[in-house]
Amino acid sequence: MTKKAFHTTNAPQPAGPYSQAVEANGFVYTAGFGPQDAANGNAVPESVGDQTRQVLRNVQSALGERGLTLNDCVKTTVHLADLADFAEFNEAYKEFFSEPFPVRTTVGSQLANILVEIDAVAAIPEGK
Repeated sequence: MTKKAFHTTNAPQPAGPYSQAVEANGFVYTAGFGPQDAANGNAVPESVGDQTRQVLRNVQSALGERGLTLNDCVKTTVHLADLADFAEFNEAYKEFFSEPFPVRTTVGSQLANILVEIDAVAAIPEGK
């Protein structure tokens, strides 16, 4: 197996020894991204909806380094600090995906001063 890491300055930088995204065996796997806006001094939006939108822009930036989009995603994992925020999160989330939607796991997690974190798995289309 070969794996290749991808890096973008348009998303938060890794806070430890991990890559933003890695390609392996026909898939790209992203790290879990938070809602920090790299273009705005790592500012964090307040609402779960706005944080979700920024997280998905961060995921998109990482996938874009490999020429992929969110439409290439086959799986996402979502961590919410409070599952009571699910409805607002879900409204923002669906703005970014088209049918067929990726499969998704959503869990309640203890997060460090953020409301949402998302990682994704994208399939690399043939010929890309």
